[in-house]
Amino acid sequence: MRSVVVAPYASSSYYISNAAASAAAAVAVATSAEPPSKLVGGGSEFALYKGLRRIGTETEIGGQNAQQLGLASRCSLTIQAVQAPVRPPSTLPAKRSKVEIIKENSNYLRYPLKEELETEAPNINEAATQLIKFHGSYQQDDREVRGPGGKSYQFMLRTKQPAGKVSNKLYLVMDDLADQFGIGTLRLTTRQTFQLHGVLKNNLKTVMSTIIRNMGSTLGACGDLNRNVLAPAVPYNTNKEYLYAQETADKIAALLAPQAGSYYDLWVDGEKIMSADPPDVVEARNDNSHGTNFEGSPEPIYGTQFLPRKFKVAVTVPTDNSVDILTNDVGLVTITDDLGDVKGFNIYVGGGMGRSHRMEHTFPRLAEPLGYVAKDDILYAVKAIVATQRDYGRRDDRRLSRMKYLVHEWGIEKFKSVVEQYYGKKFENFMELPPWEFKSYLGWGQQGDGKWFLGVSIDNGRIKGEVKKVLREVIQKYNLSVRITPNQNLILCDVRKTWKARINKALAQVGLVNVRSLDPLSVTAMACPALPLCPLAIAEAERGMPDILKRVRALFEKVGLKDSDSLVIRMTGCPNGCARPYMAELGLVGDGPNSYQIWLGGSTNQTRLAQVFMERVKVQELDKVFEPLLFYWKSNRRNGEPFGDFTHRIHKELDTTPKLIS
Repeated sequence: MRSVVVAPYASSSYYISNAAASAAAAVAVATSAEPPSKLVGGGSEFALYKGLRRIGTETEIGGQNAQQLGLASRCSLTIQAVQAPVRPPSTLPAKRSKVEIIKENSNYLRYPLKEELETEAPNINEAATQLIKFHGSYQQDDREVRGPGGKSYQFMLRTKQPAGKVSNKLYLVMDDLADQFGIGTLRLTTRQTFQLHGVLKNNLKTVMSTIIRNMGSTLGACGDLNRNVLAPAVPYNTNKEYLYAQETADKIAALLAPQAGSYYDLWVDGEKIMSADPPDVVEARNDNSHGTNFEGSPEPIYGTQFLPRKFKVAVTVPTDNSVDILTNDVGLVTITDDLGDVKGFNIYVGGGMGRSHRMEHTFPRLAEPLGYVAKDDILYAVKAIVATQRDYGRRDDRRLSRMKYLVHEWGIEKFKSVVEQYYGKKFENFMELPPWEFKSYLGWGQQGDGKWFLGVSIDNGRIKGEVKKVLREVIQKYNLSVRITPNQNLILCDVRKTWKARINKALAQVGLVNVRSLDPLSVTAMACPALPLCPLAIAEAERGMPDILKRVRALFEKVGLKDSDSLVIRMTGCPNGCARPYMAELGLVGDGPNSYQIWLGGSTNQTRLAQVFMERVKVQELDKVFEPLLFYWKSNRRNGEPFGDFTHRIHKELDTTPKLIS
């Protein structure tokens, strides 16, 4: 392989390398809003690249087009200059994480996963473990049943349901699979999907193919690509705005789904079961008017490298923050005209929850406004944002690879200007929005089409035991479709008025009571699965949350707070933030065995980040921290001031410098 030639031009730097050289060796990182260009060549032919995307060879571009692109004549061996990178140019290839190498060598997510699935071992190797995530599964190990033989390997499968929509048939299939191949439970997630735990390796293909053949999917539920697209789960079937938001979630999910076919090759022997994508999705995916695509690639948007890290999108309507809109890489909000018809979308960018303990350069971040686009342009705008993250997101350190760090480093104006080059036009000004509200959609509500829905509270999203049995009976008997909410609850849809009393009676037998009878603490609480299956967990969450809620309610009574008083509590077993604890009024983040960070000051409508208050607080010591906080709130709040607003207001008095309790 030839070394890279670095030549100066107009006090800037650019890169020329042999075509056989790694594309990463030719990447020039711009320090301005202009994305860098480069020529990669060998012999007498050079090709132009923009980021990781190939624009074409000199012959393909042609002299006139080259001039339009701003390229100098080839005979002078000069190209358009880009501003010098922050670090001095190097002849060494850009550093990439090992996951990037695995993706590049995988033949679009096939190798060595296919080969590993065919072995008799109960587990798969490291490379295959990374690749199976893209197919919707994580290899796990039950730490509580390890025996003399070592780890107890099993797999978690995660489905993909935009807006949380689940057909009657698919729900019943998932319920069956949980009993036949899982641990007998279904887990509802904070991204409106099912998780099925405990699947053994030799049952993976059976489970996967069954889901696919019943119009479900796990493709892209995990991995470095677009995850499940959130939207309000409520079935307002005559509300044009809600319907359009849910339809847009479906289309974005289709637009950003992998296209190379490995999913169907591995799990259903190459048979593509799913229905065809809508024409406007196909058109937007194939459009390369502004250089968003890898021409001729089986993955026109993702290429061989896919994205640097996971990518999360949510769509909602004004006021409805059931989706935690500001925690996503991209958040879309419908904007309507005077007749109530959707005319376009506000776009937020740069949100994300994940961080690492004691690494201050990692942090949760709220999304911020990017601009407004007309509704017919929304797929192109989202694709442009994805292309920007694909080409400029960091691929050397996975802890810093989320798009939030790119937006943070560049600033919103530079980020916008680069996205606009992929989009092909300027964004319009962000439209004014009313205040956000958290909406649970628990209890009975009218769909608008003469039928009813029932939002059912599921403790931490875990459907198990008698609750699982009775839910199945009701859903099967009345042929109901369901929706999964971003708060880990379930909505039963399409209920006739004459069925309501019978459904109430059936659910009440297993404690699924009317929302008015629920403790308000339970309505807003969330926890991730954590121990014993999640490999990242270092403390309890789902199994610990019921006790935490009881203890907090007891402290409410002790300090004189009312039964109607409440606060948003979220709990995770590690700092990755799957249950979005950094948005809570009281967040508990596992930082060691039976030990937690305490975060205070989020808002009831999930629009403000909490701040860390204490670290390494043992679970048995939490009451000693909570009681004075709750008493101080009760004694000093202003006119019913929520706990999060109160702690945010007086954070200086509380001293939010992290403290340790030994």
